[in-house]
Amino acid sequence: MDNPVLEMRAVTKTFGELVAVNNLTLRINPGEIYGLIGPNGSGKTTTLNMITGLYRPSSGIITVSGYDVQKKSTGARKHVGFVPDNPSAYDQLTGREFLRFVGELYSLERTEREQKINDLLEQYEISDLANGLYGNYSRGTKQKISLIAALLHEPSLLLIDEPMVGLDPSSARITLHLLRQFADRGGAVMVSAHTLPVAEELCTRFGVLAAGQLVGEGERSILLRQARLEEGSLEDIYVALTAGI
Repeated sequence: MDNPVLEMRAVTKTFGELVAVNNLTLRINPGEIYGLIGPNGSGKTTTLNMITGLYRPSSGIITVSGYDVQKKSTGARKHVGFVPDNPSAYDQLTGREFLRFVGELYSLERTEREQKINDLLEQYEISDLANGLYGNYSRGTKQKISLIAALLHEPSLLLIDEPMVGLDPSSARITLHLLRQFADRGGAVMVSAHTLPVAEELCTRFGVLAAGQLVGEGERSILLRQARLEEGSLEDIYVALTAGI
């Protein structure tokens, strides 16, 4: 088995008496697109924030490409690209200026940086829009710019919180293509989603979260068996696995 890009071992996060994530253990290997699914409040965003280092786990260990997120945070962050649920940047920068700034943060060589920015902007057909101010962008355009920024330094792990929010159908197809290309090159993707049809179309493997606990995990066929269903949608599986929780 490949060395995992992401590994979480017995990770718990509490906020006072609230247990947001409870004893979470999972791993994602190169080439996988992993869907972390569940409703709002199930612990998805808290999990992503711990992987990025924004939150410190109350207990447990998280590694990215072999780097302990807490003990070797600088090394871990170099291997992570993150697209949050509510993308934000400096409103008075143009999209292109913001992307150049991100490239400089990761010490990308200028020619390489400009080529990557231009290629990704062209794929989304927003080369002209990228010359406008970020603060004037629609939600969908901010999402596209954020995904491009996350891909620039070619991370090992891409984290995306609700990937299709604000995207029109054409942009959603482009996003699916970019994520599959990234995985085909050996990258690993974790997608947090409560929109289950999106997760079902995109992901190769799933983790089902309920009340901060992983109650099911595997490919769709495995989840069906875990849910004791002969057939059904991902929503049917989720309902069956979380009944009584």
